[in-house]
Amino acid sequence: MAPSSVFKSRNAARWSVTAAAAALVFTLGLAVPAGPAAGQSGGIDKSVIPIAPDAPERYVVVKGDTLWDISAKFLRDPWYWPEIWYVNPQVANPHLIYPGDVLVLTWVDGRPRLTLERGGATRLSPRVREQPLSDAIRAIPWDVVEAFMSKPTVLAKEQIESAPYVVTARDERLINSSGDQVYVRRLGDAAKDQSWLFYNVGPKLEDPESGDLLGYQGIYTATGKVTQTGDPATLLLTEATRETRHGDILLPDEISLNMDFIPHAPNGDIDGVIMAVVDRHLKFAQYHVVVINRGSRDGLEPGHVLSIWKPGMTVKDETKYRESSKVDLPENLVGRFMVFKSWERMSYGLVLNTDRELAIGDMVRKP
Repeated sequence: MAPSSVFKSRNAARWSVTAAAAALVFTLGLAVPAGPAAGQSGGIDKSVIPIAPDAPERYVVVKGDTLWDISAKFLRDPWYWPEIWYVNPQVANPHLIYPGDVLVLTWVDGRPRLTLERGGATRLSPRVREQPLSDAIRAIPWDVVEAFMSKPTVLAKEQIESAPYVVTARDERLINSSGDQVYVRRLGDAAKDQSWLFYNVGPKLEDPESGDLLGYQGIYTATGKVTQTGDPATLLLTEATRETRHGDILLPDEISLNMDFIPHAPNGDIDGVIMAVVDRHLKFAQYHVVVINRGSRDGLEPGHVLSIWKPGMTVKDETKYRESSKVDLPENLVGRFMVFKSWERMSYGLVLNTDRELAIGDMVRKP
C-alpha cells in the first residue's frame, strides 16, 4: 500500500504534459553525486521505498517511453514515483520529461532520490525549450488511448442522457449515409462547420454486481459537419461507415481527456469488476482498454493504479482421502490496470501488464 504522503504530494508534483503553452525548461544540478550509496549516512534503508533490484543509477529517456515504463525501471511498485522524485523549488516546471533527458538515482540519508539531469551537472538557470510539448513523455501509451477516445465504443450513461440526437432527416429518410442532411436537436451553440460524431446506441452495459444500468455499447456510424445552426441544426454527413438513423446521438469530434497525471494508488479501498472491453474481445492482454464498474463516486480518478485478480477455480478433489469432493482454489494476482477516464459509476482504463490472458469478470482492487 502506498503511503498517504503519496497523495498529499500528488497535486504539488503533477506532470504538466498537456499544457497549451511553451514550457520553461531548465538544467537541474545534482545536489548529491550519482551512485547507489552516494550522500547517504547511516546506511541505505531499502525497505522505505521498494526500489527495483536492478534499478539503474542513470537512465536516458528515449522516444516511446511512458512514465509507467520509466517508473518500473526504478521501482518495484511504479506508483511510488512521487515519493522519490526530487522537485527543485528554483525551477518553474520540473515535471516535463523529454527524450534525451537523464534520470539519476541517488541516495540521501538512506532514502532514494530521483533527479533530472539536463545539459550539465551544475547550471540551474532556466531557459526556453524549443522542443514541442507533444514530445513530452506521457503516463501511458497515448496512441492506444487516442484511438479509443476518438471513437469510443463504450458510452457512459451520462454521455447518452444529455447528448444531441438526430430527430429526422431531409425528406424524412429513415436511413442516411454520406452526402445526406440530417436535423439535430440539443446541439446548443455549436458553430457552423463544426465536426460531430454520430453513434447508434447499442446494447445496455449493466453492473455485473448490482444489475444497475451504467452505460451502453456505442456504434460509430458517421462524421458530419454543421451547415446551419439553430434548433434543430442541420448537419451534412461527410463520412459514413454504416447507416445513420433518427434517435442516433452525437458526440464532439474532439478528444476531451486530461493526461496530466502520474501513477498512484487510490486512497480508499476499491473492489470492482472488469465488465467490458473495447471491440468486444472476450480475452485480452496488455494495452487493451477495458471498463470497470467503479468510478468517481468510489474515489477513482485518472492515474489511479489497480491490481487485477483472477477468481480462483473450483476443482474436483479426486484424492483417496479427500476432505471434500470439491475445493476452491485461491485468487491470483495477474496484472495492473490504470484509470485514464472516470465517470460517476464506471471508468475507462488500460491494462499495463499481465502474465496471462484476462477476461470479463476479473476483479480489480487497490494494490
